Amino acid sequence: MSEKKMTSSRRHHLKSLILQIALNWIEQEKKDLVVAKEAYMAEHCPAPETSGDQAALMEVCKKLHAAIDKIDEERYDAEAKVAKTNKEIEDLKIKVVDLIGVKKPALKKVRMSADSMLQALLGSKHKVTMDLRSNLKQVKKEVKEEPTEAVGDWRKNIEDKADRKKMFETS
Repeated sequence: MSEKKMTSSRRHHLKSLILQIALNWIEQEKKDLVVAKEAYMAEHCPAPETSGDQAALMEVCKKLHAAIDKIDEERYDAEAKVAKTNKEIEDLKIKVVDLIGVKKPALKKVRMSADSMLQALLGSKHKVTMDLRSNLKQVKKEVKEEPTEAVGDWRKNIEDKADRKKMFETS
């Protein structure tokens, strides 16, 4: 596959030619549009009769104003119809989304501490700690002091119990 690469100067030259052709097309379209507009106006809007007395000219002006009013009403009606249709389209789009429903992605198991979760939710500006142990009251354990006499030596306790046992056996 020995494909020859196009040189940058050749590519630049071809690009400028394409742009020149496109510019010519745009200019031609503008000229065609002007010609089409003039033809439409000549066909649908003939030049008004300006000859005659003032009463005839006033009558022509009244006709033109009536035509303008009629066209404005039609334009307004058309705009209202388009706005209503666009609103219906938006409502239908919302209904489609509601019917289909939004697919919820499968949740991934993430190991994250409560502090990092809160920071992700609230942003880094808020400083919230979930160290619940720090909020607990410190309670000092009371040490029960047993009388040392009662504990004493374990051997002595065993001997005392043995004496008690003998006492029950003899009676």
